[in-house]
Amino acid sequence: MKKAIRNILAILLGLVIGSVVNMGLIMTGADLIPPPEGADVTSMEGLRASMHLFEAKNFVFPFLAHALGTFVGALITALIAASFKMRFAFGIGAAFMLGGIINSFLLPAPSWFIVLDLVAAYIPMAWLGGKLAMEIPRKKINLTRKKP
Repeated sequence: MKKAIRNILAILLGLVIGSVVNMGLIMTGADLIPPPEGADVTSMEGLRASMHLFEAKNFVFPFLAHALGTFVGALITALIAASFKMRFAFGIGAAFMLGGIINSFLLPAPSWFIVLDLVAAYIPMAWLGGKLAMEIPRKKINLTRKKP
């Protein structure tokens, strides 16, 4: 497979799998730590209107979703990429961070959460995912036949 195609596939898979992890944790979090009484979390408007009801515990899973989604996305990307593994891992972190910045304008979350989320959930997790991928030993398989 050509390097460019492999790198594009790595980025796409990193974004998709990271997003699936993110959404899975958001959905699981709502079951484990239910939203406050009277909060409508079924729409963006309802969430925006009821954000003032949320306590610190309600922000645990959104933070974990952002951090682990970015980590897994960066790890997958760096594992698959043919070259520039750390750059692509940071690219995944930047893409997820852009989503976090947009979200911080759309939802009136507390300032402490926005700062924590933007500082700790994206670029550090992308670095960690990229570094871990670089440390995993890769076994090269030789598919060429040796002549007797």
